[in-house]
Amino acid sequence: MRSSRTSLGRRIAALCAGAVTAGALLTAGTPAAHAADTPLRDLAAAKGKVMGTAVTGSKLTGTYGDIAGREFSWLTPGNAMKWGSVEPTQGTFNWAEADQIVNFAEAHGQEVRGHTLVWHSQNPSWLTGGSWTSAQLTTLLQNHIDTEVGRYKGRVAAWDVVNEPFNEDGTYRSTLWYNGLGADYIANALTWARAADPAAKLYINDYNVEGVNAKSTALYNLVKSLKERGVPIDGVGLQAHLILGQVPSTLQQNIQRFADLGVDVAITELDIRMQLPSDTAKLTQQAADYKAVMNACLAVTRCTGVTVWGFTDSDSWIPSTFPGQGAATPYDENYAPKPAYHAIVESLGGTTTPPPTGACTAVYSVTSQWNTGFTGQVRIGCSGAALSSWRVSWTFGAGQQITQAWNANCTQSGAAVTCSNASYNGTVPDGGSVTFGFNGSWSGGNPVPVVTLG
Repeated sequence: MRSSRTSLGRRIAALCAGAVTAGALLTAGTPAAHAADTPLRDLAAAKGKVMGTAVTGSKLTGTYGDIAGREFSWLTPGNAMKWGSVEPTQGTFNWAEADQIVNFAEAHGQEVRGHTLVWHSQNPSWLTGGSWTSAQLTTLLQNHIDTEVGRYKGRVAAWDVVNEPFNEDGTYRSTLWYNGLGADYIANALTWARAADPAAKLYINDYNVEGVNAKSTALYNLVKSLKERGVPIDGVGLQAHLILGQVPSTLQQNIQRFADLGVDVAITELDIRMQLPSDTAKLTQQAADYKAVMNACLAVTRCTGVTVWGFTDSDSWIPSTFPGQGAATPYDENYAPKPAYHAIVESLGGTTTPPPTGACTAVYSVTSQWNTGFTGQVRIGCSGAALSSWRVSWTFGAGQQITQAWNANCTQSGAAVTCSNASYNGTVPDGGSVTFGFNGSWSGGNPVPVVTLG
């Protein structure tokens, strides 16, 4: 949890539960993970794949923009191209964020995946609240596709033309489009999109279709039928919003059966959520899950690549949609690569170079102590490496409790304590340091805990 200054100290003080005047060097684990020696986009390209991410246009500056531009070959606007974003009032358009993302992609040698043209959600109220005849709906939908695809003709490489058309049991979802136009709204949307930009790849995209099940079989049958009818369809998007430890065992088989229909397959919205707080075991499982998804795509020639739905936990939709869950992306909230990132690197045949052993260390000192409490500080410094975030953890040996702290975010569960940087002091440059302070309580003893940094 994010603690107040008071509760922060309560937890961090345990770090310094040692002799009053002594300063000590904490055991330094591996410093916050470094990025791969070769960017993900280059590793993927060497395997004939793409590596993409969903992005928020307003954030494409600073560290967020640097990572988005360096690591990924495809960008998907998270929300900027949805109907409710681009035409909030009928006939009045707002292309600002969509243009920003497309311009950024072009400046960084990236392709854009347009998302999404036809969906039951995030539509403007003027559309959903209207009373339309079938003919009017047809005109509205065709004009929307003509306008948006036409605007980005030659600049958007692929479109999620139709998004989430099916229920879990494989029946068609009851939507404005299905109810008003019948199942052929899908074929018509694809046909109109092809006419608006003949070069763009056209996809149908859905969730819970990663493994072989009723929903994915319905999608399979739809694509097969569209191909037989000569309707333009280039690919299928498997969203892959997954839960920790639940990568479908039939993922590769499912990708292959779509590929055998003569269409491409893309993993379009990958994230793997967990119950918070995260811990080493959960992050290790998450890394294995990311690797499993990557390997399934790599095993099928017509799987074009993988897009993560936001690359950093600070830009993820999961916490607001699934309360108590999160940590679903390859980077933490401070842009430090997580084990999941390194699993992607490994699956693509890349390597990372760890910083020198002991290059970053933490030193604690207790500056004063009295009969029931103490005050101290921790200094984290680097020489020969740098950190983009830091975390310190330890287990109390004598029941000590942190009572107040500052400049860190901490949690304490029983004897176990974990403290990480605040939003403003995660970066420790080579040759630099950060310090945080604390107050703590003790009773009967104040032994030094074994502490790790990393």
